[in-house]
Amino acid sequence: MARVPTIEESSDARTRELIERLRKGRRGSLLGLYKALLHNGKIAETWFNHLNAVRWETGLSGRLREILIIRVGWRLGCGYILKQHIPKLAAPEGLDAALCLALQTETPREGFSALELAAIDYADELTLRAKASNEVATRLKAGLGDAGLVEATVLIGTYNMHARVIGGLDIGVEKG
Repeated sequence: MARVPTIEESSDARTRELIERLRKGRRGSLLGLYKALLHNGKIAETWFNHLNAVRWETGLSGRLREILIIRVGWRLGCGYILKQHIPKLAAPEGLDAALCLALQTETPREGFSALELAAIDYADELTLRAKASNEVATRLKAGLGDAGLVEATVLIGTYNMHARVIGGLDIGVEKG
């Protein structure tokens, strides 16, 4: 159970409008995280906008994006993230059940490209130590370039933040 009461409705017109935007932007439902974040509408709104930019407005492939998100979710034990992305967001990006399971193991290797393996290593280092080695960052940058390295770093950092807020507020895994 969440550590704060959840908010699903509001008498305030601006908050009602935000709730509707959140529902439309998240496959028609108001996710538990947003129900908690609505205690501060500005945070809920900027969170939503930031996640949309990180996920949909970069040059990263959808497959690489989902690999990074699932890896961070697994490393941080965030069932909420895993449930949101596996299979409904991962599968359309070419990540079948076996690959999603592999991402939830210590050293996934089969079925991933050299670039994807570099990204997995990079996500692991940033998530576990908040710093990446030059060797791993160089491998990833060789495949993604400067902008791609920035985008991957921000995506990983964002989902680290996402998992920590979900864990801190004890937001339960979405049903269905």
